[in-house]
Amino acid sequence: MKILNKKLISASVFLCMISYINAEKITFSANSLSGTIGSKSDSTTLEGEAYVLTESMEISADSISMSGKDFRYIEASGSIKGKNMESELEFTCGKMHYDRETKIAKLSENVNLIDQKNDVNAKAQLIEYNQNTDIAVIQIEIELTQKDNVCKGAYAVYRKAEQKLELSGNAQIKQGDDTFRAQEITLDLDSQEIYLDGRVKGSVTDERKTKKDENDETAQDENIEKPELPADDARPEKEEEKNERKQ
Repeated sequence: MKILNKKLISASVFLCMISYINAEKITFSANSLSGTIGSKSDSTTLEGEAYVLTESMEISADSISMSGKDFRYIEASGSIKGKNMESELEFTCGKMHYDRETKIAKLSENVNLIDQKNDVNAKAQLIEYNQNTDIAVIQIEIELTQKDNVCKGAYAVYRKAEQKLELSGNAQIKQGDDTFRAQEITLDLDSQEIYLDGRVKGSVTDERKTKKDENDETAQDENIEKPELPADDARPEKEEEKNERKQ
């Protein structure tokens, strides 16, 4: 069922409309709207404080376009803020393309993807998230943080359901003062275990004292010169000893 079946041109008032498409409800609003609804290929553009809400995705932006049969494709640009209710992911970016049929969202331009439930924050220039597989592919200027981990690389795959991160291309993970580098790195975000493969490098700061360190400290203490006590005949004679000698 579709509520709208006529051409809409330059509606310059705040709009709030609901469309039932394949049993999925879509709510949208904006300062102005133009396009067609009810044809073989629907097309609608929302401008100014644009907002779209589907059953699984909430999007606000400067501009949002919906196109394709039953508004299959949603494209947004400018100051985008969004949330995927099913996967509990929030995001901000400059551009977005979302396919409602495949449930794949492509985010670009200063992307920030936040998984609050698992304390994961991913920043990059391009992130593609597949809602069906719960996997995010992250590319270009990657920085992903989680607990004490700061992860960087040219390419990354975040497997949300498994809580695993796969890094490649100058991959690097910092855990506090420790640093790990390799061609490929896999981080288990639950156990914090790290798997390195290819040209492995690292530096680890161990704050614990080793047995050798303790022995060295003991030896240093023993080598410290102690003051010598005077011999018995060189000690000053006490008053009691003088009296005994006189008697």
